[in-house]
Amino acid sequence: MHLLSASCVCALLIAAILRQASGLVTVTGLYGETLEIPCNNGALKAEDAQLTKWKYDKGEGLSGDLLVKQKNQNVSISATDEYKGRVSMAENSSLLLSAVKLLDQRTFTCMVVAAADIAEYPVNVVIYKKPADLKISKTAEELEIGKLAKLGTCVAQDANPAANITWLKNNKPLVADGKGISIQSSVKVDPVTGLSTTSSTLEYSAIKEDADSQFTCSTQHPVGAELLSSPVTFNITYSTENIVLQVIAQDPLVEGDSVTLKCVADGNPAPTSFNFNLKGELVKVENADTYTITNVSRNTTGEYKCSLIDDPKMEASKDITVKYLDINLSPSGNIVKSAGETLDLKLLIDASEESKVSWTKDNVKLDKVPKFTKLAYSDSGRYECVVKMGLLSRKASFELVVEGAPIIRQLFKKRGEDGQHKVLICEAEGSPKPAVSWSINGTSLDESPFVNGKITHKITVVPTANLTVSCTVSNEFGTDTKAINVSSLFEDVRVAKKDQLEDSDQTKLVVGVVVGLLVATVVIGLAYWVYMKKSKQGSWKTGEKEIGSSEEEKKLEEKVEENSQKAEV
Repeated sequence: MHLLSASCVCALLIAAILRQASGLVTVTGLYGETLEIPCNNGALKAEDAQLTKWKYDKGEGLSGDLLVKQKNQNVSISATDEYKGRVSMAENSSLLLSAVKLLDQRTFTCMVVAAADIAEYPVNVVIYKKPADLKISKTAEELEIGKLAKLGTCVAQDANPAANITWLKNNKPLVADGKGISIQSSVKVDPVTGLSTTSSTLEYSAIKEDADSQFTCSTQHPVGAELLSSPVTFNITYSTENIVLQVIAQDPLVEGDSVTLKCVADGNPAPTSFNFNLKGELVKVENADTYTITNVSRNTTGEYKCSLIDDPKMEASKDITVKYLDINLSPSGNIVKSAGETLDLKLLIDASEESKVSWTKDNVKLDKVPKFTKLAYSDSGRYECVVKMGLLSRKASFELVVEGAPIIRQLFKKRGEDGQHKVLICEAEGSPKPAVSWSINGTSLDESPFVNGKITHKITVVPTANLTVSCTVSNEFGTDTKAINVSSLFEDVRVAKKDQLEDSDQTKLVVGVVVGLLVATVVIGLAYWVYMKKSKQGSWKTGEKEIGSSEEEKKLEEKVEENSQKAEV
């Protein structure tokens, strides 16, 4: 196809200008990338165009040519300035602009000649660029509570449009209030690239809780995701507001223990030196927060304080109580008493609190406090009292021995199980353990354990004649003797036989009486039977028959038979 004549082209341009659409399309490109600028918003078909030409607005009413393409011919690049080597045309007649930059923010126009019609389609180009980086710099070394100070500066570099920066604390936005929060922002444009760098400075009045707070800054660009800086934290300094005195000791704190006083202040940096007031005595401790009292006594009990050296009014106090439990048992140790005497016990208790007392005798718990108004041998033993006050306890004990001359409480005898010997038993009390002796010799000597001052002594004898036997008990305090009559085994046998004979005669008499009664019963029964027999015969002779005679006869026979059996027995 031949080129159109100049007059024809001018006519077409005039017609195109008259019919130019009033609307302006805008496309957005990303800095440094290739931008596709559509012709007629993509509605143009390349085969319908006789000629397609791209140009741009140079400003001041001037335009610059970029490229042109006639139907069935290759694209002809006409750009000679900054667009040389950066422009090309797509198959759909769109303009391809590589390595776009901010200077490309202008109007590009696509002119199309189709048959006898010429149309122009202007497109406005906008270039965006996300910030190259977002970080917090020039941070403060520390923040002081209640004092407005520069926290740091957040910088968003090389962006278009200029970035808007938001400050956050623990992911929550900070808003300037003119008091505790102040935010100042500025934008600087690079004269070469035209890109903007935004700087935002935060001044902040910290609180104590900010010791663990994380500060960040963010920006939301028109294209792309939100950018968030790395978090920064700060050392928050503040003067001491609270002070506490801690008491470190075993529980319960008793005499002889040690106790440590520790002064804890919440300032940052924390105080390192303190004054300790020890019940009126002032002790200065440097580079430490503790003071130890060793070997405490009940006199240690009282109020203790600690305070700041540079601010004595900032102080804390704590009461210390040293618990004590003293007991005195009188008498104690080994106690020897005579039977019948009295023993007065006194238990004195000196305690810081109420206490409880319990007693045991020979490790067996007693229900009440032992009292000894008249000592018995059974009172001997080991007594122990335990006094408790909370977790604290004290013990005291004494060993009681009750002594005295022995006394025989009981002397008796009993027959052996085989009937061939006799056992003599002597029961006595005394302390120390009495020795037991008998006036006769015997066998199977048996002595019980000596418990509570009591002893039982047994002896087995076979007496051949009646005799008197005595038991004697003795110790270092005295002697006691008792006697008992013991009959011979032969005499016991004779008496036993006599008793058996008397029992036999009585038995015979009883048996005779019983037999006589049985015989009399039999005789009466026979007589009655004969009488009934004769009565029945008389009835038969007259032809009369008594009702029930056979039954009476039967009963009579059974009665006679029964009496006969008893008689035989």
